[in-house]
Amino acid sequence: MERPARDESRSGDSDDSPQRHDRITSHQRTGVGNSMHQWHKLRSPLRVTINYIVILLCRISPSLALKRFLLRKLGMSIGSGVAFGLESTPDVFWPELITIEDDAVIGYDATILCHEFLRDEYRTGEVVIGEGAMIGASAIILPGVEIGAGAQVAANSLVTEDVPPETTVAGVPATEFSSDDS
Repeated sequence: MERPARDESRSGDSDDSPQRHDRITSHQRTGVGNSMHQWHKLRSPLRVTINYIVILLCRISPSLALKRFLLRKLGMSIGSGVAFGLESTPDVFWPELITIEDDAVIGYDATILCHEFLRDEYRTGEVVIGEGAMIGASAIILPGVEIGAGAQVAANSLVTEDVPPETTVAGVPATEFSSDDS
């Protein structure tokens, strides 16, 4: 059975626009063990292996054109001029849930996740990175997140919520950064 995931941390939100948890689908665990024990029933082991090998090649290749070509072959929607830093890692299980618009920059060792394996369920959600957005080195983007056009995610940040266009976020979890914060 699939159901939208609950977000118990968003109490008192006055903004009615969709948020990350509104775009995540929760899938209940079946069988014994945590949800990860059943991964091979959720995705073809051959498909995950191919994804992993292609992504591993993309992680170490310095060629931006080759990375874009190969990641598109995995089903990712990638605009023109997108730049992936070395060691950046898109989701291995569901890369087709990732959209990266024109001229976005994905920094060194950044990770884009479209799934979360939990004890009693697993969750999937699309990730959209807007035109000209910049994702800093070692940042982690969680499933269901939308990063607006021209937004900036600082290095080592954990993005758990949407980032509005032309906004800079930093930290764990990432929050809006302003010049007054320095």
